[in-house]
Amino acid sequence: MNKIGVIGAGNMGSGIAQKLAQEGFNVVMIDTDQKFVQNGLNRIKTLLEQGVKRKIFTDKKVDKILSSLVGSTDFNLIKDADIVIEAIFEDKKVKEDLFIKLDALCDKKTILATNTSSFYVKDFSEKTSRPDKFIGMHYFFHPAKNSLLEIIPTEKTSKDTINKVMLASKLHGKTAIIVKDAPGFAVNRFFVPFLNEAARMLQEKIADIPTIEEAAKRAFKIGMGPFLLMNVTGIPIAYHAASTLGKEIGDFYAPAKILKDQMESKQDWNIEGAFDETKIEKVQDRFYGVCLGVAAALADEQVASLEDTDRGAKIGLRWILGPFEIMNKIGIDKTYKAVKAICEKYPDFNMPTILEKQKQLAKPFNFKTVDLKIKENIAYITINRPEAMNALNEDVFKQLLENFNKAEQNQNVKAIAFDGAGKAFIAGADIRFFIKKIKANKIRDIYEFTQKGHNLLLQIENCKKPTITILDGLSMGGGSEFALATQFIIATDAGSMAFPETGIGIYPGLGGMLRLAKQIGPDLAKYYIFAGAPISAKDAFDLGIITEITSPQNIENSVKKIADKQHKQEKYRKRNIPKKYKQFAAAFSDQNIKLMSDKKPPQNIDKKIAEKILKILGYKAPLALKEANDIINAQTEQSVEQGIKTELAQLEKIFATKDALEGLSSAGKKRPEFTGA
Repeated sequence: MNKIGVIGAGNMGSGIAQKLAQEGFNVVMIDTDQKFVQNGLNRIKTLLEQGVKRKIFTDKKVDKILSSLVGSTDFNLIKDADIVIEAIFEDKKVKEDLFIKLDALCDKKTILATNTSSFYVKDFSEKTSRPDKFIGMHYFFHPAKNSLLEIIPTEKTSKDTINKVMLASKLHGKTAIIVKDAPGFAVNRFFVPFLNEAARMLQEKIADIPTIEEAAKRAFKIGMGPFLLMNVTGIPIAYHAASTLGKEIGDFYAPAKILKDQMESKQDWNIEGAFDETKIEKVQDRFYGVCLGVAAALADEQVASLEDTDRGAKIGLRWILGPFEIMNKIGIDKTYKAVKAICEKYPDFNMPTILEKQKQLAKPFNFKTVDLKIKENIAYITINRPEAMNALNEDVFKQLLENFNKAEQNQNVKAIAFDGAGKAFIAGADIRFFIKKIKANKIRDIYEFTQKGHNLLLQIENCKKPTITILDGLSMGGGSEFALATQFIIATDAGSMAFPETGIGIYPGLGGMLRLAKQIGPDLAKYYIFAGAPISAKDAFDLGIITEITSPQNIENSVKKIADKQHKQEKYRKRNIPKKYKQFAAAFSDQNIKLMSDKKPPQNIDKKIAEKILKILGYKAPLALKEANDIINAQTEQSVEQGIKTELAQLEKIFATKDALEGLSSAGKKRPEFTGA
């Protein structure tokens, strides 16, 4: 899969084309007039130039992106494309005519996709002779920046088409959710009523615009309220989206009269003024009743799963919590009361069955964070928290264990592969858990959490069936430790490993020091762990950590080779370390570690490298470095099981330090200031 066509050079089309070209696809952007094409290309160039100023791109990278992108009015240029994505204005007849034209023009292999946000995907699919190769790909604004992508198959879309589009979405950095072909799909189904209900509350004089804005921002922890959002994205878009939902589903979704009037005035909403604190709670409850009620209705209709509905809100709309997470936070009783008020106000909106059941259970919703799929006798276990970069927490470990046990006990399964949804494999443990426990003086909970993690990783490492990590993205901390515990690692060029823990006041606590040292030797392991230096897929392959580097398209074939025992190697075998890495190992000999602890550069290595390493270590937590050094030294002659006990023995001590709280609390915000306390 290499060539993708995009029809439409407007804001959406040019944004889609830009993102695809940024991620290495050859892209042809088509429009009906060269003027439109040039406007689209200029828009892309402007955004890329802004990216250079913000140091997101280099000039060289921009040149490469633009060289992968062709703008034209010649439809023949996309006839051999792997996928053609329609991104023109929302006119049903024009779209239908376009797909009839594309169907006649494009190769039989070409998948046709629509970016519609208003119409049924099946309505366009039925106009072609290839309904099995037709699908919805609904991007969110701005498509070069917003990573959410709703994938909408019809009943006739083939599994092969879905798989290819899911792969394409991953390859251009999108987090895809599978959604039923229904009005508004998933996200717009509750987002458009959010905008519309704001207008209705204004129309009913429940509150003024500043108060409604403030209530919305507090309710959903967002930076912009509904009126400002409409000003930014366009009031006509909100009106037309509500009109479509109203026609397809019912009056509850139909646009408020004041929304139509504002659109026709061609004026933005006036959001200036002070809010009325006395009305905030009433407005919040109204928002909750509408948005949470619609989200629950989506689940009833099986338009999207609870998890994907939340994911859509968090990634696509940038809410801090998704609708079902909000329900858990405010409580099912309060949610039910708010939705019931909406049902009483709007007779055509009924209480969702899922809420009725949850109220009877009197329990919060449970979320699925780990998926198990068995394909050709291979179990694929996916950590599915892309919005949190698949960070490990108690629920993830629990579900990993449950799914691993199912796969291990299934006699038809001959290998077990682990991967992560989205851009990351696993970006470490969920730091918020550690901070919460430290502040509550419950460090023993961290110990028990870590011990359970060790037990799972030992079970994975000692499994009689091959266990495989698919490293198609970054892994950090606990993610890299997880990967090292599997028997094999398959990586793509996007794969990498890193151990940043000493920079946040702790040490790698899930066996990463132990397993890395047993493979590449303690001195080189200390370099990667103390300095936090990333290990690229190529470096890991050269060091014998990774079994194979492959392409994303070839991952399943590589897994099959291992399942069929075509790869045979002892994980902790003796290996020759390539010459280029020996200098880094030498920097962390016992003698040099003593020098660096006295703030002196390591000896007998390149002077610039020595100075750089000393500078990097100056930013690390000194207590964490000392503990990590002592543990690695102690583990050198120990078995994996003994080494884990050594590591666990110091865990409560390191998490009790002031440096641990400082480092964990500063992560992603500022450089921590370690005191050695």
